[in-house]
Amino acid sequence: MLKESRWKQRFTNFERSFRLLEQTAAKAELNEAERAGLIQFFEMAFELARQTVKDYLQAEGYQVKTPRETLKQAFQIEMLEDGHAWMEALEDRNLTAHTYDEATSLLVETKIRRNYLPALTRLYHYLQERL
Repeated sequence: MLKESRWKQRFTNFERSFRLLEQTAAKAELNEAERAGLIQFFEMAFELARQTVKDYLQAEGYQVKTPRETLKQAFQIEMLEDGHAWMEALEDRNLTAHTYDEATSLLVETKIRRNYLPALTRLYHYLQERL
């Protein structure tokens, strides 16, 4: 019971960060500060999504330890649709947490809009249905 409620509690935090990411991505043009905010919201939403998925999997009886294991298992049980996008998001999340330059931020903004936000949106709806 504790494991089941843990993912639900974490989902609440994921939902908040996901909504901030969604709101920021809704703007067509971002200045440098807004782009930095978008990337920060992506980092938070991705990290909370990954942790929520891990908690959900553990509540379902799966044993996952690393972020990669978590994403692979979630893909195997069809919790995540696009495994490649999630693995790429993991790499970009690690990159953006440690590097900043304009070329990278522009590239990551594009990936967030095209690939990562849709993937996070699908996960959001998947989890929301199971609440």
